[in-house]
Amino acid sequence: MITVRVPAKVNVQLGVGGLRADGFHDLANVFFAVALGDEVTASAGAPGEGVTLTCTGPDAAVVPLDGSNLAARAARLLAARHGMADPDVRLHIAKAIPVAGGMAGGSADGAAALVACDALWQLATPVATLLELAAELGSDVPFALLGGVALGRGRGEILDPLPVTGTFHWVFAVADGGLSTPAVFRECDRLREEAGTGSGDTDVATPDADPALLAALADGDAVALAGALANDLQSAALSLRPSLAATLRAGTEAGALGALVSGSGPTCAFLAKDAEAAAAVADALRASGTCRTAHATHGPVPGATVLP
Repeated sequence: MITVRVPAKVNVQLGVGGLRADGFHDLANVFFAVALGDEVTASAGAPGEGVTLTCTGPDAAVVPLDGSNLAARAARLLAARHGMADPDVRLHIAKAIPVAGGMAGGSADGAAALVACDALWQLATPVATLLELAAELGSDVPFALLGGVALGRGRGEILDPLPVTGTFHWVFAVADGGLSTPAVFRECDRLREEAGTGSGDTDVATPDADPALLAALADGDAVALAGALANDLQSAALSLRPSLAATLRAGTEAGALGALVSGSGPTCAFLAKDAEAAAAVADALRASGTCRTAHATHGPVPGATVLP
């Protein structure tokens, strides 16, 4: 039995280019791994059982337990890469990352399953190969393997680790229900068309990382990082879920240094001065009635890691 802990992510910068012919957008995606995370346990299944999934946690009821789950897909993909027959493995997800919340919880579980099954089956797959398989599973899966802080280019799967100093303190306000990532990207394109700027890759400049944001991370400067937080999908998420504006306002009024929608939403992320300030912001958000709950956490933390 192998258990792997894997972090959620927040995009401290999410720059979105225009719609490409293949249906994707070029991204400048600064991923930041936080201590709020899931645990995936892999254990041997009975002969002929195949891949089976179970899940516990606040959002367990909405986690798919069939072959569409990225953890199940990861197990099968890893087995196929090594020429193994359809594997008999039991995967249990202890879910803490909000589902469809813009924090890459499903992607994290896929990354954790790759690492857990690799250890369970004693395959010693090179990290480069695991990253390649992760990219096949989805754009956010490679970062969940890597952790820390990294700039994602292309669809977000081409990663360059970034220097960071110290610990940053975060609060995540969890909304009721999720938002579809494809729907948020479509809304982003629609809003760009409505504004008259165009939405294609010939209309929108290819995004790049903000030098001020990179400097703030390298210097460990929370105030400067708060001023540089940016998400090109935020207006689309707010268009689809206007109530998020009240959540962002509540956290800011409670003393957060900065606030933004996390990824495609609807989770909202707040950067705080220190652990005490983060706890106070989380308490205020829970009392505000603008979110289902709020979690104070910190980062950066490593990617998918086998627990002792």
